[in-house]
Amino acid sequence: MKSSHLTLGEFIIENQKHYKSTTGEFTRLISSIKLAAKVVNYKVNKAGLVNILGEAGFTNIQGEHQQKLDIYANKVFMETLINREIVCGIASEEEDEFITIKGKHETNENKYVVLMDPLDGSSNIDVNVSVGTIFSIYRRVTPIGTPVDEMDFLQRGNQQVAAGYVVYGTSTMLVLTSGNGVNGFTLNPAIGSFYLSHPNMKFPKNGKIYSINEGNYVHFPQGVKDYLKYCQEEKEDRPYTSRYIGSLVSDFHRNMIKGGIYIYPTSTKNPKGKLRLLYECNPMAFLAEQANGSASDGYQRILNIKPTELHQRVPFFCGSKKMVLKAEEFMAKYPEDAKYNEEELAEKK
Repeated sequence: MKSSHLTLGEFIIENQKHYKSTTGEFTRLISSIKLAAKVVNYKVNKAGLVNILGEAGFTNIQGEHQQKLDIYANKVFMETLINREIVCGIASEEEDEFITIKGKHETNENKYVVLMDPLDGSSNIDVNVSVGTIFSIYRRVTPIGTPVDEMDFLQRGNQQVAAGYVVYGTSTMLVLTSGNGVNGFTLNPAIGSFYLSHPNMKFPKNGKIYSINEGNYVHFPQGVKDYLKYCQEEKEDRPYTSRYIGSLVSDFHRNMIKGGIYIYPTSTKNPKGKLRLLYECNPMAFLAEQANGSASDGYQRILNIKPTELHQRVPFFCGSKKMVLKAEEFMAKYPEDAKYNEEELAEKK
């Protein structure tokens, strides 16, 4: 069967020998995420025609102003996962605490938990720029049949069973890894199915794009400033091109296809970084590594960091291997800038 004719469901079935987690429960879980993504995609494409643009008038646990679509997307993914009774717990960037899901008989025999950013880059909706959904799947570590605990969610990223994102752009794509490479599926809106369109996606080992909000340059640590100067130097293979959308999913997706690095460092405004480890960095780091890329906090592998809280923030350097390695070389010259995570660094020593 040609890849362009292979649906997401068929792909999982045909490749289940490579996927340790491809059980009926796991397949239903991916199917639910796929369904919720189609519902959100429909609403995103109606932005401007219905009252879904702008702020909702609320702030989330991080103190960020929630957009109407933030709340809508969170509701859709939550309800889809809860109503189908296929997970035992959910943690969302838009929720203060994790959600425990009870079964019909007050117990839950399911073994997976989901962590998600329901609508990454939602502030871009008002100006018709691509946004996305990010999700991460783990096996629970507490006994099956008991209520989930915080420890089920505070697992290192290297324990992820699967991760992916949906990018709502000129076409809607679901990009997925289950530990055996990365594959992209494009939605055919006429029939509502995701078809394999980008098999075996890979980061080029090197690239010529750097993605960072240079408007915050004066607030960046010196290692980042030095790396940016390196990117802008007139050399045989430089300067690099600056491309920054402000939506992690969109920037990551472009850089994976064309080659590049995405950076959201610490700063004097955000001394621990801004991106969330559990909802954004871990799933994107898993995807990056499975696509022959790399992801770091500037000093250590993202997937090795032990989370200490649900909404923990970390700096993020992610993309083509050689570019991330070069950025780490500049950061290593300023070890004092690693203080944002002193406990983790001390533990590794």
